[in-house]
Parts: sequence; C-alpha cells; structure tokens
Amino acid sequence: MAKTTAKPEKKSTEKPSKKSAKAEVSTKTKVEKAESKVDKKITEKVEETIEVTNEINEEAQETTPVEEVIQSQEDEPVIVITKKNDDDNKDITIEKKLVALYTLQLIDSQIDKIKIVRGELPLEVSDLEDEVAGLETRIENYITEIETLNVALAEKQTAIKDSKALMKKYEEQQMKVRNNREYDAITKEIEYQDLEIQLSEKRIREFSLALDMKNSEIDTAQTDLKERKDELEIKKAELEDIIAETNKDEQHLLNKSKSNQQYFEERLLTAYYRIRNNARNGLAVVQVERDACGGCFSKIPPQRQLDIRMHKKIIVCEYCGRILVDNEIAEKASTI
Repeated sequence: MAKTTAKPEKKSTEKPSKKSAKAEVSTKTKVEKAESKVDKKITEKVEETIEVTNEINEEAQETTPVEEVIQSQEDEPVIVITKKNDDDNKDITIEKKLVALYTLQLIDSQIDKIKIVRGELPLEVSDLEDEVAGLETRIENYITEIETLNVALAEKQTAIKDSKALMKKYEEQQMKVRNNREYDAITKEIEYQDLEIQLSEKRIREFSLALDMKNSEIDTAQTDLKERKDELEIKKAELEDIIAETNKDEQHLLNKSKSNQQYFEERLLTAYYRIRNNARNGLAVVQVERDACGGCFSKIPPQRQLDIRMHKKIIVCEYCGRILVDNEIAEKASTI
C-alpha cells in the first residue's frame, strides 16, 4: 500500500513544475521583447526631438535679430547692445556706436546753443499769440452779450407799450361799469399793468447800465488788442531775423543728426532722447572727467571705469542715468 501511494505523488509534483518553468521563461521573453520595443520607440522620439530643436535653433540664429538688452549686475545699471543681423548694422561695433552717440550729443548741444541765442523770443511770441486770441474771444463774447441785452431791452419796451394800451382800455371800461364789483376788478387790472410798467422800466435801466459797461469793456479790450498785435508783430520780426541768421547752421546740424541716427537701433535712440529730455542741460552722453561723471559729478568706481574703457558695452551712470564714455571715444567723436 505504501508503494502504490508514493508513486503518484512523485508524478503529480514533477509535471506542474515543468509547466510553470516554461511559462515563466515565455513571460520573461515577452517582457524583454516589449521593453526593447519601447526603448527603441523612446530613442527614436528623442532623436527626432533633438533634430527638430537643432533645426529651430539654426533657423532662429539665422533669421531673428538680437535686440538691445538692458541688464543690471550688482546693482549697476548697464545697457548691453548686441548687433542685429540686418545688413545695415552688421559691421557696427559697440565702440562705433559709442562714438556715434557722443557725436550725436555734440550735434544736439550745438543745436541747443542756437536755440539759446533766440532767448525767450519764441515763448514771448507764443504768449502774445495766446493773449491776442483770448482778447478776440473776449470781444466776441461781449458783442454776443450786447446783442442779447438789446433784444431784452426791445422786449421790455414792447411790454411797456402793451401795458399802457391795456391800461387805456381798462380805464375806458371803468367808465362803463354797472356795479362796484366790476369796478374793483378793473381797478386791480390797471394797478397790475402799472406795476408791470414799473418793473419793465427797472429792467430797462439795468440793461442800459449793463450795455454801457459792456461797451466800455469792449473799448478797453480793443485798445489792448491793438497794443498786443503791434507788440506781436515786432517780436515776430525779431524772431524771424534771428531764425534767418541761424537757420542755415541749424538745418546743417539737423541733417548731420539724422544721418548719425542710422547707426542706432530704435530702442537705443529712444533711450537716448528719454535721458536727454530728463536732463536739465540736455546732456545724455557725458565724458568721464577726474574719475567722475561729467553730468552729475558723482564718483565712478575703478571697476566701472575699466568697463567703460573696454568699449564692450554701453554703461550709464548709476546716479543720473547718463551714458558714460572715456577720453578715447571723445577724441574720436571730435575728429568726425
């Protein structure tokens, strides 16, 4: 009995172990194959994305221009200008831009001197023109008010005539009354028209007084207007003479200024004129003199001076915001 029971136990244990081993081997091979396929797909996608990004970067480097960048390192305001890929600005270096900026500043300073020669004449002419226009408007308003007063006077005079006609009519009716009640009613109407006449006469006196005042104000305004017009003509003649003397030089400088602006990007030119408008003396580009800013006379650190002399970036003063250049740039600009 023991032998017969032991044999089937061995058979039953051996058969399932072989099947399970084969199943495990087959699943492992399937998993390995699937993983290899996934790895291949991932590597293919990564290679495709790398190729696409490289193509995009190459196209961006060829087509997109690099614009002006304003940076600040260690709380130091620095304007870094990089070149565009345009044909016009291809060979323009930072040093050339600095020379052109300082030259533009010299030209604009000469234009400012020409405008100073004119003095306050343009402002005086503008003020006189405004004053003349104001006086003319005031006279027109006075004339309109006088016309309104004349219409009101005519209405009151007409009202007086109507009231007098009614009073005459009521007086005739008063003589034909039949009882005291009618008599009292007509008497009240006569008194009312009398009051209307008195009120109209009062308004006529007020309007007449206002007319006299307006007429006198018109006479005064016309006298002032004539004086201001004569003064305006004299000032305009003086200003035209000064402009005629300096117009040729100013036009020449303006042409030089426009031709010099072709070396700059629009953003740099906008920054230049913004700094120039904010400065009292109109200086946007100044020279470093005695280790200090030529605009606000603030001390410049040695490291900043070294950066200015390197001509690799456009540097501004950390106190006043003006663009700083060294003696070499100033000498090159003065020889142009």
